[in-house]
Amino acid sequence: MPRKTQTDDLFGASPAASETPAEPLLPTDAPRPLADRLRPARLEEVVGQAHLLGPQGSISRMLERGALASLILWGPPGVGKTTIARLLAEAAGLRFAALSAVFSGVADLKRAFDEARARRRSGQGTLLFVDEIHRFNRAQQDGFLPVVEDGTVTLVGATTENPSFALNGAILSRCQVMVLRRLDDAALELLLSRAEEETGQPMPLDEAARGVLRAMADGDGRYLLNMAEQLLALPAGSPILDPAGLATLLAKRAALYDKDREEHYNLISALHKSLRGSDPDAALYWFCRMLEGGEDPRYIVRRLTRFAAEDVGLADPTALPAAIAAWETYERLGSPEGELALAQLVVHLGTAPKSNAVYAGYNAARRAAKETGSLAPPPHILNAPTKLMKQLGYGQGYAYDHEAEEAFSGQDYFPEGMERMQFYQPAGRGHEARILERLQHWAKLRGERAQQETGRDDRTRRA
Repeated sequence: MPRKTQTDDLFGASPAASETPAEPLLPTDAPRPLADRLRPARLEEVVGQAHLLGPQGSISRMLERGALASLILWGPPGVGKTTIARLLAEAAGLRFAALSAVFSGVADLKRAFDEARARRRSGQGTLLFVDEIHRFNRAQQDGFLPVVEDGTVTLVGATTENPSFALNGAILSRCQVMVLRRLDDAALELLLSRAEEETGQPMPLDEAARGVLRAMADGDGRYLLNMAEQLLALPAGSPILDPAGLATLLAKRAALYDKDREEHYNLISALHKSLRGSDPDAALYWFCRMLEGGEDPRYIVRRLTRFAAEDVGLADPTALPAAIAAWETYERLGSPEGELALAQLVVHLGTAPKSNAVYAGYNAARRAAKETGSLAPPPHILNAPTKLMKQLGYGQGYAYDHEAEEAFSGQDYFPEGMERMQFYQPAGRGHEARILERLQHWAKLRGERAQQETGRDDRTRRA
């Protein structure tokens, strides 16, 4: 009797081999992991993805129309990407074939495409599931285009990476991206209930520990069921565990965090926006999430320093020096002691008044500088170190502000022929409230002195 080959494992038996049942590699009564035993048999049993698989879900509507498109399933680990692909093939009447981009190369792709073409000639469509599709390079990704376009396969790719960055634009234009959500608390509790029903025994946990177990799963259903299996395997009569007992028994899962991938940018964005929203508690949380994920504190404090200049600005002039001081403190103390200085900076920035007036003014001035080209400064503010320059009028009529009333002359320092512009507009919060009062007072003086100059010019012309 022919044995099942690796190709059969990946793509299902070939047409010739399917006529003779393959000898099972494992006894039919071999123990199966709990997560495998609880694998949904129908799309309706998949938890936590009602926005895709519910009555009004995107994928459900495709199946109702009988028009399953090629898909990219994007989501964190343990939310059902592989299971959904298998069940989609069954629901759409397609042969399920699978590849892993981690273990497959060009030869595997070619074989998969050839087998799909053979099935198509016999009237059988193929759903080709590609796990970790983002790991294929650009040339390999391009290899999918012809077989997707001509309908040889319905491609379903699974990825934990943002498709916008990880996949070719050509692939994305031919596939619909479906975002799978991390499992929420209700979905995780449903999985625990199914585990208890499957095994016929309750979880040996009190309510608090049960909540801790769900939190430890961090939205990953497979990880939750693996932990549940360990707990359900405890000897009969074992004591009910509280949170402390649960923590002793199970190792804490490392937080999902890739310092050079999308999660890195998601968390720094969350920290930045929490600070901008003046929420020091949320900012501390995201700051600690990044530290727990192994982020370099120097990267964080560099971004905090940028925030002090961009989002706090002159509303709190102490914010930028505080950022530099926290940075220097961390460099002197290192981890973990120096991280307290960064936490203090996070709270300082979160509670400071906010203003991006300097940032906005800088950008506006940059645009004006590009648009006005090479306009020269007005002659009266140019130095005149030579006789010729004095004859040309350099420095003529310059008013020394320290000798003017209120140390303010009100002269025009913009290029000749350029209208006066206001780039910096203080927000009126924190220290900028005093700056705003000062600028408004100077604007009033500037207007008064401009009128005086106009009056003198009129009298001179009449004389």
